[in-house]
Amino acid sequence: MLENDAASTPIRPLEAQHRGARVIVIMGVSGSGKTVVGHGLADSLGWTYRDADDLHPPENVARMRAGIPLTDADRGPWLATLGRLVGAAIAADGPGLVLACSALRRDYRNRLHVGDPRVRLVYLTGRTDLIRRRLEARTGHYMPASLLESQLATLEPPDPDEHPIVIDVSETPEALVGRILAALDQPAAP
Repeated sequence: MLENDAASTPIRPLEAQHRGARVIVIMGVSGSGKTVVGHGLADSLGWTYRDADDLHPPENVARMRAGIPLTDADRGPWLATLGRLVGAAIAADGPGLVLACSALRRDYRNRLHVGDPRVRLVYLTGRTDLIRRRLEARTGHYMPASLLESQLATLEPPDPDEHPIVIDVSETPEALVGRILAALDQPAAP
């Protein structure tokens, strides 16, 4: 491993680490751990972290805060913004991007350039009761636990041709990051 003199943290060679990926999209329903795992993964890689929740327009946040599920029309401008963000990260030099985003439907993932070999998809999944408990215990977020059912109804798990890294969220965030890093060291299935 290489050493990062500034922080004395082991840094692995980026090309071996991500097999050409410039962007990693961490997807899953609300409460699956996208934010904490995404932060940990970005820190481990020395990449930029962005949370798609922070990029919702105020009217979407107000709807969710009120317990109203978003429609595809509500998500359209937000997904366009995210698509531009991912496109810019693919084209940029420098650190890659870890994006935490629910990306519940294949159409949404297509708008995030999933399918481009420079974009890797990580799907956080787990038991509904575990995720519900996490949502109910969470503070300071606008997404209420009451919207979990609508997210599950909207969810289209990734297909094999999207080459997802599928991670069960029942372990600690540190263990999940370790599993993702190990999977990233492997080439995506053809």
